[in-house]
Amino acid sequence: MNPLEGISRPFKIHELRNRILFTIGLISIYRLGSFIPTPGINAVAFQMFFAEMQRQMAVAGLFNLFTGGALERLSIFALGIMPYISASIIMSLMTHIIPSLEKIQKEGQEGTRKISQYTRYLTVLIALIQAFGMAIGLEMTEYRIPIVTDPGLGFRIMTVLTMTTGAMFVMWLGEQITEKGLGNGASLLIFANIVARVPEGIGSFIQDIFSGETNILKGAVLFALVLLIIAGVIIMIQGHRKVTVQYAKRIIGRKVYGGQMSHLPLQINMAGVIPIIFASSLITFPAMIGGFLGGDWYGNLLLSIPRWIQDFFSNFLYAALTIFFVYFYISIIFNPNDVADNLRKSGGFIPGIRPGRNTADYIHKILNRITFVGAVFLALAAIIPTIALSSLHSPFFFGGTSIMIVVGVALDTLRQVESHLMMHHYEGFIKKAKLRGRF
Repeated sequence: MNPLEGISRPFKIHELRNRILFTIGLISIYRLGSFIPTPGINAVAFQMFFAEMQRQMAVAGLFNLFTGGALERLSIFALGIMPYISASIIMSLMTHIIPSLEKIQKEGQEGTRKISQYTRYLTVLIALIQAFGMAIGLEMTEYRIPIVTDPGLGFRIMTVLTMTTGAMFVMWLGEQITEKGLGNGASLLIFANIVARVPEGIGSFIQDIFSGETNILKGAVLFALVLLIIAGVIIMIQGHRKVTVQYAKRIIGRKVYGGQMSHLPLQINMAGVIPIIFASSLITFPAMIGGFLGGDWYGNLLLSIPRWIQDFFSNFLYAALTIFFVYFYISIIFNPNDVADNLRKSGGFIPGIRPGRNTADYIHKILNRITFVGAVFLALAAIIPTIALSSLHSPFFFGGTSIMIVVGVALDTLRQVESHLMMHHYEGFIKKAKLRGRF
């Protein structure tokens, strides 16, 4: 198949073409807004201050990566999509803790609409707190060049209103992409931010090679490591365990139905890169606020702690949160009891396993085993490349987290394109690819 034909195929379908163009248009608006500065800030002074902060706090670079550089420019989108992601995490936890919210969630489409509305309200609250913390922190930061041109109550109000409005607009863009565009809006915005930093990172890395800071051997090791991470992410996201399902024969009139053998595919990593995004959102902004609120004492505190202890604690916390969110997210999107019940109603059963409760327990047992493998892989892929690449002075975007997000979101988006093409009787976006849907 001609590669150009495969690329042009999605644009032959009117609905799919509109969704692709709509998604590209909203992402372009988002990227444009990330260059509009927040009023009352000395942009040059803040960029110098932020560059020094990045050297003390690796998490500052991670948060800046997720905002596509909007944080280091302190633009109106400096908070990015993180307040919305944090609100989504909190609401997901609360629906499992508070019975009234769990009841609302089970009300079908109307319940989902109410939970989404509560998530938006919580996003506003989180954005207000984060914006106020940044405004106070910027005024308290003692730097050789004043960062705030005119501190006071007016600056605080303007900063809070500007950044909160920007965060709400970004949330709206993400929801519109999810509803009318292609793919998950929040994930695609983070994907666009990471990809936007790739040319700068490549240029910096090439410059380091020519300047002698990084030799060619280290560059080859870096390239090989990146390829291994990409291959591993694809294998883990696409990999699955097949559970044999047998359907009983049914005689209706003179015809015999059923009796065939089938498979129930259980993905090794059903959660995709969502746990990575959740874990990153929880560890990035609290540390950022700590850096702004009195940069001197925070910097002195970091300097008083050995760097290896800082790195060990942050990596351990990151890995633990990633594993937790893998299990938590899968518990939301996949229910073994429902699967067992549906199999029983359709006349299906797993050979050697009693239908009903025993089937649910068997599926849950298998799911726990393969999920453990997927969760540990995500955690290791997130922290090991960052540790290894820190000695190579590589660009930040080559970290395991950013690579997994880019590859995972790209695969999810391709799956949606593939679904649209198959629905319109095309052979698919990639002729020989088998992009399986997620439960």
